[in-house]
Amino acid sequence: MTIPQHFIQELLARADVVEIVGRYVQLKKTGANFSGLCPFHSEKSPSFTVSPSKQFYHCFGCGKNGNAIGFLMDHTGAGFVETVHDLAQQYGLQVPEDERSPAERARAAQETAQRATLTDVLARAADAYRRHLKNAPRAIDYLKARGLSGAVARDFGLGYAPEGWRTLASTFPDYADPLLHESGLVITGEDGDDKRYDRFRDRIMFPIRSVKGEVIGFGGRVLGDEKPKYLNSPETPVFHKGRELYGLFEARAALREHGYALVTEGYMDVVALAQLGFGNAVATLGTACTPEHVHKLFRFTEQVVFSFDGDAAGRRAARKALEAALPLATDVRSVKFLFLPPEHDPDSFIRAEGADAFGQAVKEAVPLSRFLLEAAAQDCDLATAEGRSHFAANARPLWQLLPTGALAQQLLGEIAAQVQIGTHELEDLWGLRRPSAARYEKKTDVRAPVSAGGQKRNQRTEAPRPAGRLRALPASRASRALQIVLTEPSAWERLSDSEHVLLCDLPAPHGPLFTWLAGQFMDHGPQPWSALREALRGHEHEAFADAEVARVPPDIDSEPAELAGIVRTERREQLKRRMDAALAAGELAAYQGLLRELAESDRAERESRAAAP
Repeated sequence: MTIPQHFIQELLARADVVEIVGRYVQLKKTGANFSGLCPFHSEKSPSFTVSPSKQFYHCFGCGKNGNAIGFLMDHTGAGFVETVHDLAQQYGLQVPEDERSPAERARAAQETAQRATLTDVLARAADAYRRHLKNAPRAIDYLKARGLSGAVARDFGLGYAPEGWRTLASTFPDYADPLLHESGLVITGEDGDDKRYDRFRDRIMFPIRSVKGEVIGFGGRVLGDEKPKYLNSPETPVFHKGRELYGLFEARAALREHGYALVTEGYMDVVALAQLGFGNAVATLGTACTPEHVHKLFRFTEQVVFSFDGDAAGRRAARKALEAALPLATDVRSVKFLFLPPEHDPDSFIRAEGADAFGQAVKEAVPLSRFLLEAAAQDCDLATAEGRSHFAANARPLWQLLPTGALAQQLLGEIAAQVQIGTHELEDLWGLRRPSAARYEKKTDVRAPVSAGGQKRNQRTEAPRPAGRLRALPASRASRALQIVLTEPSAWERLSDSEHVLLCDLPAPHGPLFTWLAGQFMDHGPQPWSALREALRGHEHEAFADAEVARVPPDIDSEPAELAGIVRTERREQLKRRMDAALAAGELAAYQGLLRELAESDRAERESRAAAP
């Protein structure tokens, strides 16, 4: 469902971020803002600030920031649409649904009711499995042998499915109820209801909860060596393996305390690690890590460590996790890969070596950047030209998954160094140069003088560079311009069309963000940061914009005059660069025209300053 942007603006205008955050955090007035202990990580001194004027919160400790909607999503784990609906209801607003037909709305309501009914059925089954565990000495002995305490079994809601084929009939008298099949608890044979039987039999039961705490499925483990060792619930309307993570609901507080998520491959890994001090562990559900998994984790923490067995299967799983994480690996996030010895999984390693050794192994985990290079170099002999070429071909699809930013740029340089060519040569090889690069370089092509014999001494005085780099503002100046527009949108309206173009033509991430802002302002007029933040959701440079706004000190105002000054300075420097190029190329007429343009620009600036109050 798409919620109109105008409604988001109206909702944020009504919702006071201070009041909403104050429901969960004890806030104290500190100057123009409010402060308190961050709810997203463990701290003793307040680093969490809420700005009533900007309607924005920011933690200087862990970096979490956003508006009222973002806070509720981060704190409750609910999705965007669900949060908007809940918040709108609190303020007596009706969320527009004009994009859906009556039939579509009715179907959505029916699906919502079905999900609620299924989670109720699954919760009743979980209660039954817990009761059965108390009267199953063999299952209790198995858990004790694995070193699990009663407290951990209680916290994770562990249970036991008895050996009988229809033990759930004692919990659900109507064993023929279609909901038992739809929830994945009962398997129905092709011959009808008389062939129904329980899916889970004689297994330790691990209830799988959503981030809201609802039981949405189960994982069952045999007590012996039977196959399959683990059995998961099938896909249902409430359970999708590619989106859910076992233990995430239980790990929420530990994620804030530890500051990172530890992703493992099994239920027992999560439970054992939680008992031994690593309650921040979660597990994929018998499937490869997906971008949805990674995105969900980044709603709770900016650091993720994937833990895999050190064998070939573990390496393959790590490669898939790498591909899932790369599109989300922004410059403010950290992704690492922990490879244990082949004979160990996290559960066995921590029991054999101890919690301290495991913690040290986590600290020494391989950064995403290094693992990308290692993955690309697999089966490549970098001592040969052929091997280096193969490495470049392997690295390209991985590198292109990265979002634009400093990490991507640095890795591009490292890949080029491994291939033994220049970074710009690699950009040309991979077709990464901006479309306008060739046109711009023709105008600024600095060529050496022609010798007496008519031969050019050098074709170029330097290697060709992409146009974006030639035209880029210094990073600090470009970032300050972006901060001003994001926090004081009226500043944008005071610029001319040519000045808008100058900013929109900057390299990523600044240029694409200015281009996006231009479209927003054209469609909706100036909007406060709280509304822009919601509209940015899902944008490839969303995290970068967040980080830029978070860097603005609370007591610093964003002045339109400052933005105008930044743009004037950049235009003047561009003119000087073009003049230098024209002079070096011997194009005197062009040089004189640019000189007049520069003089006119300086005169206009002096008059503007003289007229200023």
